[in-house]
Amino acid sequence: MSTHAWKIHKDDKVIVLAGKDKGKIGKVIKVLRSKNQVIVEKTNMVKKHTKPNPYANQPGGIVEKEMPLDISNVQFVCSACSKPTRLGFKITDDNKKVRYCKKCNETIS
Repeated sequence: MSTHAWKIHKDDKVIVLAGKDKGKIGKVIKVLRSKNQVIVEKTNMVKKHTKPNPYANQPGGIVEKEMPLDISNVQFVCSACSKPTRLGFKITDDNKKVRYCKKCNETIS
């Protein structure tokens, strides 16, 4: 695993740049750092056939679920300028490292 800073975090709004869901905008549900992947809400949906599990009270059938996308195939969407943008890091006056939008210079929480 690399030691570089991760720019995309959980609950960020991102746009899909490549694949069958290209152009879709969604929220990041989970970041899989060891695999360099993210799971984005309502994108890369697959149908998974599951067996019933009476112990976990789970019915069988066909379940639709999100599958991971490579982190290079998504781009952050700024909430201030609502455009896909690259992110940068800067140090604030109180020595905190924050992300910022490279298009509108707005700080991202």
